[in-house]
Amino acid sequence: MLLEGLGWFSSGLFWTGSCGELVLVINNLFISVGKFSFVCNCCGKTLACLKNLKTHMRVHTGEKPFVCALCGKRFSDSSNLKRHQSVHTGEKPYVCKTCGKRFKHDNTLRVHMTSHTGEGPYSCETCGKGFSYKPALNMHMRIHTSERPYSCEVCEKTFKNQIALRRHIKTHSGEKPYACNTCGKAFTTSNSLMVHRRIHTGEKPFVCSTCGRRFRHHSMLKKHLRTHTGEKPYSCQTCGKCFGRSDSLLNHTRIHAAEKPYTCNTCEKKFSHSSNLERKNYVRFSGSFCRRNLLLHLWPKLISIRAR
Repeated sequence: MLLEGLGWFSSGLFWTGSCGELVLVINNLFISVGKFSFVCNCCGKTLACLKNLKTHMRVHTGEKPFVCALCGKRFSDSSNLKRHQSVHTGEKPYVCKTCGKRFKHDNTLRVHMTSHTGEGPYSCETCGKGFSYKPALNMHMRIHTSERPYSCEVCEKTFKNQIALRRHIKTHSGEKPYACNTCGKAFTTSNSLMVHRRIHTGEKPFVCSTCGRRFRHHSMLKKHLRTHTGEKPYSCQTCGKCFGRSDSLLNHTRIHAAEKPYTCNTCEKKFSHSSNLERKNYVRFSGSFCRRNLLLHLWPKLISIRAR
């Protein structure tokens, strides 16, 4: 470690190592002589104070003295440990004042804010939304293109990003380390547990600034806001029709693919949407008849009545 700009200490000089300042003391009168900087012998990086230099040196030594009591993961800085602990607690103290979305880190919030202000050097050519870094723009573009490059090796379900894929994989492994203290229900992620707890507390922290309606999760608010703005970011690549929700687009694409995954258990008629199947069986009859095969069952009797 080197100390730039500093010669021999005299009896009246005191070095404040925490802020890099040399102070002359005469009869209890403190006189600042000047500020100095510290230089790393390994890489030449200059740091403002001794504390920062000590922390920086751990990059070269590999020392990680700060340990998470819950999972044993080690960190070189106490601030990094504190940031990591929010993974276990689910705490997200940084809140976006525009949409109510919460974040674990302040820098993540700052990046998110550019999505509202439209600032940032990277902007979407389709909707004009701005981003502070290119990977965020690339991920956003998948809303318009419906691209899902990450696929699950178990069930082949596809996802827009790796985070969503990792979260999904836990549904196959059965791993649910986060349990609700009230009802015992377990979840794969701490965020899912945090949202679930609001069912018990009745908390709905996300408020629509237009109509005042409240929501448990920021994604619910985000979808709701499109009813006011008219925004429809999801477009069909076949016919160009736009939708406000991704699941609405998925249902629509089945029209082109002629896909009908929903089957009536009674008459085996197939439907492209679950709502159509529910609508068909809305009127309930005694016995094992749905609306369709009840008419087939009664048809001979109707014919005989009309013939009389």
